[in-house]
Amino acid sequence: MNRLLLLVVAFSIIAGCQSGSKKIKILKLAHVLDVSHPVHRGMEFLAKRLNELSEGTMRIDIYPSGQLGAERELIELLQIGSLAMTKVSASPMESFVPEMKIFSLPYVFRDDDHLWKVLKSEIGQKLLLDCQKYRIRGLCYYDAGNRSFYTTSKPIYTPEDLRGLKIRVMKSKTSVEMIQSLGGSATPIAWGELYTALQQGVVDGAENNPPSFYLSHHYEVCKYYTLDEHTSIPDVLLISTHIWNSLTRQQQQWLMQAVNESVDIQRQYWKEASEHALKEVEKAGVKIIHPDKALFKQAVKPMFEQFKGTNIGTLIEQIQQLQ
Repeated sequence: MNRLLLLVVAFSIIAGCQSGSKKIKILKLAHVLDVSHPVHRGMEFLAKRLNELSEGTMRIDIYPSGQLGAERELIELLQIGSLAMTKVSASPMESFVPEMKIFSLPYVFRDDDHLWKVLKSEIGQKLLLDCQKYRIRGLCYYDAGNRSFYTTSKPIYTPEDLRGLKIRVMKSKTSVEMIQSLGGSATPIAWGELYTALQQGVVDGAENNPPSFYLSHHYEVCKYYTLDEHTSIPDVLLISTHIWNSLTRQQQQWLMQAVNESVDIQRQYWKEASEHALKEVEKAGVKIIHPDKALFKQAVKPMFEQFKGTNIGTLIEQIQQLQ
């Protein structure tokens, strides 16, 4: 909490500043990713495009690599209006919008095309705006690929191979349930602490997308990467509703145009980064495994029974019906 209060003081004035005779609206955007990450590069494009559209009257200053805190702290700063924007995974967002747990459920989407049809549909857009009652507003989704298992010493070919293994997950109840349904032992650990945890044997493995596996250097410790692609959890770009409401209608339009253009650019960055990451980790000695996904889909089916007759169950049906 002390850290949060210090950040509030340090960044309490974020609305704008004077630059010569021109008043510039400055939006501070903080996140936890490395500057070489394709999502960060997408946000760099966003900042550049907003500056162009506003003819220099709006500017986004980006603070990467957890400089201003972990994801939870950044969301709290948005809620009190002391930070303008952040990027978080959709998984922890289920604490604010329960329906967002669909992204942490395994094999809800048929493929990447189906995922993006859902994200751009009324279903996906409603989820972005449902968090406004918590003083945060979703602006868009960024591609974060598919999450797969990587392990230090034991290869994963079938769900049975996960039995008895400690697997790091995000702080998401749904993610924990998924690992347990596959027979593993789910262990929530902060992202910044994971390399050491893998190295010291605190956990036997983790699950993430190819660029994150590569850029985190986890491939130095984990020599098996099983592309079961169990979940497709997008990233979510958020803005404080306090800051959003302080923008003029024209400023909101400029921001949304820049945001929407950045989505397509970021998806291309992601595709290139994923292909590069898989090549590089394989060069470094990681064994890439392509398992029978049907075995994993069958193993997690019981997870869906609890949602029958609920809002989540209805949402899953709507998603599966979307062509």
